[in-house]
Amino acid sequence: MNGREIIVRVADLAVGQDDDELITIGLGSCVAIMLYDEQVRVGGLAHILLPSRALTRGEDNVAKVPHTAVPVLVERMVALGAHPRRITARLAGGASMFANLAPPGTIQMGERNLVATRQVLNSQNIPLTAESVGGDYGRTVRVRCRDGRIAVSSVLHRSEEHTSELQSPI
Repeated sequence: MNGREIIVRVADLAVGQDDDELITIGLGSCVAIMLYDEQVRVGGLAHILLPSRALTRGEDNVAKVPHTAVPVLVERMVALGAHPRRITARLAGGASMFANLAPPGTIQMGERNLVATRQVLNSQNIPLTAESVGGDYGRTVRVRCRDGRIAVSSVLHRSEEHTSELQSPI
């Protein structure tokens, strides 16, 4: 592989192209937002932490929430030749890691992150084509920019490899 392995940490985002691989580790209730333009082989990955800025401590980190992370990813992808109308999205994460500790009926942070992310993608007219979300386990995600393939793995569950056609969103 001649490309770079680009690590995307919690509340971080990055874009890549051609032989680059975008990687995020340790998704629990966080959500990995993976954007891709197949025609120019440009990908973006954000590891969002919270569903809204109201839950932040006034920080200006645009990667922390989907409402600011998605537009920044699109902007950076466009700078590499992507076109907004060709960009598709896939999601991973949004697990309920500590559901047994919460009072019954509580909406878990993972689900809140997923709802907020889906709303943003819808408002930006970015089709959601696949996802590996929910459950009670963490995930690691690898996005290959050369072909858009996504590998989602977990220590406790089987690994899955996704293309945009494999899993339809809920």
